Amino acid sequence: MSTIRITKQFNFETGHALYGYDGKCKNVHGHSYKLSVTVSGKPIDDNTNVKFGMVIDFGDLKKIVNEEIVDLFDHATVFNKNTPHIELAKELKDRGHHVILVDYQPTSEMMVIDFAKKIKKRLPNNIKLHSIKLQETDTSFAEWYASEN
Repeated sequence: MSTIRITKQFNFETGHALYGYDGKCKNVHGHSYKLSVTVSGKPIDDNTNVKFGMVIDFGDLKKIVNEEIVDLFDHATVFNKNTPHIELAKELKDRGHHVILVDYQPTSEMMVIDFAKKIKKRLPNNIKLHSIKLQETDTSFAEWYASEN
């Protein structure tokens, strides 16, 4: 049976700030992120299986990505917990805002690395994470490929 890649796309809104950056992104701002998650595997060839012909049910992939990423990051503000932004994060949290503290600079590049780790650990053994594309703006995105990692 052939190995097939399938892709599911997601959208979420997230704010962040890049501490120490020398441009506008040092300020708190947000993006309408578009996330594409591509997995690969062999379609189920057991015609008695309700998922016959599928690599993975799109609904199952959606559940994984929503639980690990979208539900957490949507309408949150992300800060590197190892910067002075921790004070701003505390103030926002105290005012009821959804804040995520990460141990990396919250760039698209670092976010795809984080997302890949989270998704990989939830996939069934016969399904491999092939790639992730995180689009920050209409013209800017970061990509992660298993073959390069």
